[in-house]
Amino acid sequence: MTGPAETAQTPGQDTVSSPVPRRNARLPRTARRAQLMAAARDVFVARGYHAAGMDEIAERAGVSKPVLYQHFPGKLDLYLDLLHSYVDDLVRGVREALASTGDNKLRVRAAVQAYFDFIDDEAQGYRLVFESDLLGEPSVQQRVDRALEACIEAVAEAVITDAGLDLPRARMFAVGLVGASQVSARYWLDHDRPVPKDEAVAITSSLAWRGVAHLPLQHEPG
Repeated sequence: MTGPAETAQTPGQDTVSSPVPRRNARLPRTARRAQLMAAARDVFVARGYHAAGMDEIAERAGVSKPVLYQHFPGKLDLYLDLLHSYVDDLVRGVREALASTGDNKLRVRAAVQAYFDFIDDEAQGYRLVFESDLLGEPSVQQRVDRALEACIEAVAEAVITDAGLDLPRARMFAVGLVGASQVSARYWLDHDRPVPKDEAVAITSSLAWRGVAHLPLQHEPG
C-alpha cells in the first residue's frame, strides 16, 4: 500500500528522491513557498526544465495546482526564483571566502573551496546554474552571467587591494581563478570524485596560487 512518504516516480523517467509531503498541511506563506521551491528543485534537477510539469511539482509538494499558482504565476517564474536563490548562494559563498582571511594564499584556497562546496551540495542546485537546459532563455542566461560577474568582481577587488593591480589586470586574474575553480569542481564531480575534495581543492588552489604569489603586494617595497 502506498503511503504518503513514498517516493514519487513517473514511468520511464528518473526517480525524484524527496518524500511526498502530506496534502492540506497548513503552513505560513514563507514556509509554503520554501516547500514549493524545494519540490520544484527536485523535479527540475531530475527532469530538466522542459520535461518538468507544474502538475508534478504540485504533487511533489503535496499541494493542489491552484496553491502552486498562488505563489508562482508560471513555470518560468518558479524556475527563475529558484535559480536566483542558488546564484545568490554561490556569490555569497565566494564573498565570504574572500573576506575570511587576510592571507592571500588562504584566500585563494577559500575561494576555490567555495566553488567546490557549491558544486558538491547535495541539493544539486549547481545543475540549475551551470547545466540548465534553459540557458538559451535570455532571462536565465542573464541571471547566471550576473552571478559569475559578481564572483569575478569580488576576486578582482581583493587583487586590486592586495597587489595594487589596475582593474583590467585584476579582472584578468579574477576571470582565470573563477573559471579554473568552476571547471575543476565540475570535472571533479562529473568524474565521481576521483580524489578527496580537500585534495582536489588543494590542487586547484595551488595552481592559482603559483600565479598570485608572483604578484607584488602593494605594501611591499619595490
